[in-house]
Formats: sequence, structure tokens, C-alpha cells
Amino acid sequence: MSAVEDKIAALGLALPQVVPPLAAYQPAVRSGAYVHTSGQLPMVDGALPATGKVGAEISAEQAKELAATCALNALAAVKSVIGDLDKIQRVVKVVGFVASAPDFTGQPGVLNGASELLGEILGDKGVHARSAVGVAVLPLDSPVEVEIQVEIAE
Repeated sequence: MSAVEDKIAALGLALPQVVPPLAAYQPAVRSGAYVHTSGQLPMVDGALPATGKVGAEISAEQAKELAATCALNALAAVKSVIGDLDKIQRVVKVVGFVASAPDFTGQPGVLNGASELLGEILGDKGVHARSAVGVAVLPLDSPVEVEIQVEIAE
């Protein structure tokens, strides 16, 4: 097991299996020294634990936890391409989408769930640039979706 996976286990978490694509795309692709993931939903054992809009059916705190699940799924997608998460040099960018009620403006706080988890797991290598975007709806009525871009060391 890699040091990164040891850290995940120390946090009481487990790296999940890669979530199968819902359409015509790959969960992650490598281009040179970078791995780009597709948007990852907060799937747990093949299902969404919650659906709906943040600020309506879903609380900001619940959405923050779902964003962390998305980040964990994104790391699984990265591992599927590079084989060993210890090869991550740094997380370069996180992009998150929050299915938001019309008056909800807390998208950055929701995405902190993904950012904070990446920091806990990867330390300084988890510090990244980020966008947090409110949207009307996401696939399967998911409250959040997260994609990451990582630089890998050879």
C-alpha cells in the first residue's frame, strides 16, 4: 500500500473502486505529466447517498461531506491511470459544481470539503487552485460534482 493510501486509511477512509462512466468518457486520462479526471459524483457503492439542490433539500454541511466523497472518488480515478498515488507531485486544480437552490451562494464552502480532504491526505501537495460553480442541475440529480487535475512525478 502506498503512503497516500496509508494516510487515507489513517483518516478512517478507504479508497473506493473507480466509479464506472455514466456516458462516453473515461474517469481519468493522462497527458504528459498531468492526470485530468472527469467530474466525479459522490457515489458510494454504486449509488448516490443523497440527491437534490444545496440550500433546499441538501444542507451546505451535508454537501461539504459529499464533496469530500467526490474528491476521494477522483483520487481513485487518478490511481486507475498511474497505479500508485505516491506519484502525485501536487494537485494543480480542483473544479467543483454545486447544484444550487436559486438563493444559495455558499458554493466555496461546499467545495472546501474536497479541498480540505485533499490537504489532509496529501499535505502541501494537496494545495491547489480552485473554481466553485453553482449550477441548476447535475447528472442523476447529484448535489455536487468535482474534478481534479494532478501533476505526477516520474
